Amino acid sequence: MNILVTGAAGFIGSHLCERLLRDKKHLVIGIDGLIHDKAIKQRNLAALLNARNPRFRFLRANLLDADLHRLLRHVDVIYHLAGMPGVRSSWGEDFRQYVSNNILATQRLLEACKNQPLKKFIYVSTSSVYGEKSGKVSEDASPHPLSPYGVSKLSCEYLCHVYQKNEGIPIVILRYFTVYGPRQRPDMAFHRFIRCILEGRPVPVYGDGRQSRDFTFIDDCVAGTASVLEATDVIGETINIGGKERASVLDIIELLRHLFHKEVEIRFVGDPKGEPRQTWADITQAGKLLNYHPLTDLRSGLAREINDLKTVYKEREE
Repeated sequence: MNILVTGAAGFIGSHLCERLLRDKKHLVIGIDGLIHDKAIKQRNLAALLNARNPRFRFLRANLLDADLHRLLRHVDVIYHLAGMPGVRSSWGEDFRQYVSNNILATQRLLEACKNQPLKKFIYVSTSSVYGEKSGKVSEDASPHPLSPYGVSKLSCEYLCHVYQKNEGIPIVILRYFTVYGPRQRPDMAFHRFIRCILEGRPVPVYGDGRQSRDFTFIDDCVAGTASVLEATDVIGETINIGGKERASVLDIIELLRHLFHKEVEIRFVGDPKGEPRQTWADITQAGKLLNYHPLTDLRSGLAREINDLKTVYKEREE
């Protein structure tokens, strides 16, 4: 199967490409504009490019100006992960980048998919579209995003539905809940916490630290994502991809204290903006449609992220 992965140099995209290539039936084209964090993205791609896998091809290009009709020739499935991430940076003038790289890029890709014999177009969305909810959140909950980032991702979901209804594009939407693990972006909480501890600095915590998240380890996330390929009866579905454990920010810092075997100083830095008090994924649908059952506990997942970041920051020192 010929698979296109947009955002292939990102945290999740690079892991997904590696996972898809385990199946020798698949050819994978990865596309990424490398528009931010270029050095980090090049490291993410290292395993894919160094292996010189003949079934993988990387294209550095931006979806906003790439020749998409040529790119989509012979493509069977699209995983669309490309976009501008981050809640806190989506306010003010910076929202222009979210409009361009999320909404406009997605619309341009969907437009190029018209009349293409695609088997599936898998759009990767986020739990940020739900907003503030109590208890487990299922896919039929009304979306009420709290940030411009969440609005941009929900807009992309609506575009997907419009193109499915009017052009017959076979859409599947996945909503990720706080993914972590090796290669996690530097702006994400676990990465920031671990880096501060490695460098002997206080860990910055927004709010009171009691806000909780449904944390999804990267291996579980990409396993669920890859399983959409072979899944039946998923066209038109929206599916939560959540983790094995929920925890508060303070719980995470306590876990890091044990894993590092040292005290961790906390510095409270004000209230978070545009973020819900809690997230909790109802993954019943994922279990039913994708046979998805996350396996990795927080302690094990954090230990693996710590080991990866120790290598990253040692390399930078050298």
